[in-house]
Amino acid sequence: MPLTPLVYWAQRHEEVYLRIELTDARNISIHVHENVLHFAAQGNGAKGQNEYEFNLAFLLPVKTKVSHKSTQRQVNITVKKEQWGWWERLTLQERRPVFLSPDFDRWLEESDAEMEIREKEERKNRLKAARRKEEEGFISLKTGYLFVYNLVQFLGYSWMFINMTVRLVIFGKDSFYDTFHTMSDVMYFCQALSFVEILNVALGIVHSPIGPTVGQVLGRNFFLFIIFGSLEQMHRQPVVFFVFYLWSFIELVRYPFYMLGCINVDWKPLTWLRYSIWIPLYPLGVLSELAGVIQSIPIFDETRLFSIPLPEAIGTSLSFSCLLYPYVAVMFVGLYFNMRHLYKQRQKRLSTKKRKAN
Repeated sequence: MPLTPLVYWAQRHEEVYLRIELTDARNISIHVHENVLHFAAQGNGAKGQNEYEFNLAFLLPVKTKVSHKSTQRQVNITVKKEQWGWWERLTLQERRPVFLSPDFDRWLEESDAEMEIREKEERKNRLKAARRKEEEGFISLKTGYLFVYNLVQFLGYSWMFINMTVRLVIFGKDSFYDTFHTMSDVMYFCQALSFVEILNVALGIVHSPIGPTVGQVLGRNFFLFIIFGSLEQMHRQPVVFFVFYLWSFIELVRYPFYMLGCINVDWKPLTWLRYSIWIPLYPLGVLSELAGVIQSIPIFDETRLFSIPLPEAIGTSLSFSCLLYPYVAVMFVGLYFNMRHLYKQRQKRLSTKKRKAN
């Protein structure tokens, strides 16, 4: 016949704890039905190796989901109360069952339990405050880093844009021919620095699709360092002025927008420009780059710069210009996808603002 194990209990405002003195327990069955806990198991209890079971009708309603943990020495059960509160006793019957005793290892009076709750809340609040302080410190560091990065880029492109504009006013078309020599150092710096934007997205510092970011950064750097930088014959071409001027014009809007975003400032005219000015400038920029690629093809053919050596049996080399023809196709594909991405951004940002205004 099944025997009854020794059971010890304690409570808190939200839970009831039961400890069953049963070593090496196995085939454990625990469930709550109609507010009665049913326990059955095999193990070594007060009367040796036997089957043990008991039923407990709780004083007040409890949740049917029960958690338990079995160790080599005992079985611990946790039962959730339906309502927060303190029970005057555990069982529905006033007389305590003979197998049931207080668990003095966990026993607390109601006032002590309330103090324990307050201490837990205080510890939780201290941890939250410490976490919040760490997060604020990280956010402040990230915000400062992004603000400085965007500021540096803005200053670089502003200098180039203003310089090119002043030179155009003073020297007219003659300023086209020495744009590379006067602007290239700053442009090299700004474009090389833009690789940081890929890292920002990859590391999650900035939440943005990585595809358009990688495409723009790699495309511009390829164009600047390979098409313009490596060919001295391209340095005095007027197309350099148009490419640099359009790049600078776009960034004069983009980087201030990001700077204000770092400090949660939304200036409506700048926001509208950020999501609208690309409509004329971006295609013009791609067309200018296309003109630069076309002008560079005969130069690469003539100089054989970056040509790809072929096997001796063929006895020649593959001109780098052969790679520029597919690159032109890639430019148009990139133009389509980037324009679509920018259009979606514009619809999302400006349409949201219109709905909020209405």
